[in-house]
Amino acid sequence: MMPAGATAAVRLRPFAPQDTQQVVALWRACGLVRPWNDPYRDIARKQAEQPELFLVAQPCDGGGSGQVAGSAMAGYDGHRGWVYYLAVAPGRQRLSIGRALMAEAERLLLARGCPKINLQVRSGNQGVLAFYEKLGYARDDTISLGKRLIPDA
Repeated sequence: MMPAGATAAVRLRPFAPQDTQQVVALWRACGLVRPWNDPYRDIARKQAEQPELFLVAQPCDGGGSGQVAGSAMAGYDGHRGWVYYLAVAPGRQRLSIGRALMAEAERLLLARGCPKINLQVRSGNQGVLAFYEKLGYARDDTISLGKRLIPDA
């Protein structure tokens, strides 16, 4: 474990199919998986649409060679960009990995001409809200609605 305030050296790259098990384990460790969302289906869906916008972070410190330390799934529909599944391994949080993943997602979306990024944070998750606020994200006066078209569970 690195000292508080330290920055981890990571390599960001597109997700590869061999990352699947590690990414799902990461999402579970970070509390991102819900019974109504099958993470394997979410990965397969993302691989079919803009797979280059699905990022993973690998540590460069030698202590986790080949291990996935973080992930971010982004998308752009021509109107807005979205970021989903931003996750950093619990033992590597607060090392700027999440910040690096968001910066790369923003760079990739901006290169596509994306004017604004939206993301969703579960209500009550104050730590994550504070993280995004530090990155310049602000609450929009909106209500998120959803409708499941294909049930996962």
